[in-house]
Amino acid sequence: MFHRHFRSIFTVVLFGCSAVAAQTTCTAKLADLQPAPEMRGFRLGMTREQVKARVPQVVFGRTDDLGMSKVSINPLFDQKFDQTSFSDVRTISLDFLDNKLTSLWIGFESTFKWKNVDEFVKGISPGLGVPDVWVAKGRNLQLQCSDFELTVSMIGGGPSLRVVDLPAAQVLAERRQAKEDAATATEETPAERHAVIGDSRNKVYYSPDCEALKTVPDQSRLSFTTPEEAVKAGYKAAAGCRQLD
Repeated sequence: MFHRHFRSIFTVVLFGCSAVAAQTTCTAKLADLQPAPEMRGFRLGMTREQVKARVPQVVFGRTDDLGMSKVSINPLFDQKFDQTSFSDVRTISLDFLDNKLTSLWIGFESTFKWKNVDEFVKGISPGLGVPDVWVAKGRNLQLQCSDFELTVSMIGGGPSLRVVDLPAAQVLAERRQAKEDAATATEETPAERHAVIGDSRNKVYYSPDCEALKTVPDQSRLSFTTPEEAVKAGYKAAAGCRQLD
């Protein structure tokens, strides 16, 4: 009897712990995100054409060499916007990657119905269909789910919401790193790849990896940035050495 009672208590406690653990993470996916009214008709994954249909006044900037473009609209300060559907919205910033909306930021005025980050996350969570398990990040509250991230912060006296497509952010980071790596490689190659060593005794130059260069004493060596520079100085290529491009 005692053992059965103990097992029952243990099972209840274990189940309770599992339920709590399940509520401390967000497993929702971007495709599951609900169209809360506060999103004002925007959603990640929209094309620029779909955004244009939603907001005809928008003017898109150029797309850079990484495939990214950005645009901001200011409904509060532009009377061409429908002030009813954009009430209390100060600014909306949209980031596109390969013509897909991958980051959305909406900044609200201080007159917005939710006055601080705590009120905002409690109000927006049911509308988006996400659990209210936000984590404090400094003065902000953040919720990271399967493939997207939400951040609520206070800016200019009003709350703001940022939604980011995490896989797209990773793609962009990889493209930036590849561009930086390519630029670094380009900066390093000229002197390393094209330098030649001249022998002042006989006016002959060698590629750095030429075996015959080992016979040239240090005091007779003269460095040139390129083979062309050596030729202009009156040197000729050593026979049997690899010729540099």
